[in-house]
Parts: sequence; C-alpha cells; structure tokens
Amino acid sequence: MKRFESGSLIPGATWHAEAESEAEVVRRAVENLRTYHGETEVRPDMIERIKERIVDTDDGQKTKH
Repeated sequence: MKRFESGSLIPGATWHAEAESEAEVVRRAVENLRTYHGETEVRPDMIERIKERIVDTDDGQKTKH
C-alpha cells in the first residue's frame, strides 16, 4: 500500500491519499488539488514533489518509495 500525506508537502495540511499503486496515489492527489484547491494546471515539478513523499505502508513499515 502506498500513502501520501499532504502535510509532508504543505505544512498544516491534513489530507492524505492511500492506494495500492503510486500512480493511483498521484492521481488522487492531483484530483484533490484541482477539486479543493482550484488548481487548473498541476506542473510536472509538483507531481515529482508528490512522488518524492509517497511512502510504502506495507507490513506496518513506513519507508520512502
């Protein structure tokens, strides 16, 4: 399982996404930016910043992916 905590990118943010694949976590994070934050264009550097903060939550371990 993969997980992205928005607070790891935006201090104070509490939203998170969790899914089986990194691609699905990124999709959900981008959807959240568009829907709730009014972002019309999510730049590739923002996607990379999201990917850098995705952790693997399998077996109770939190390691960077």
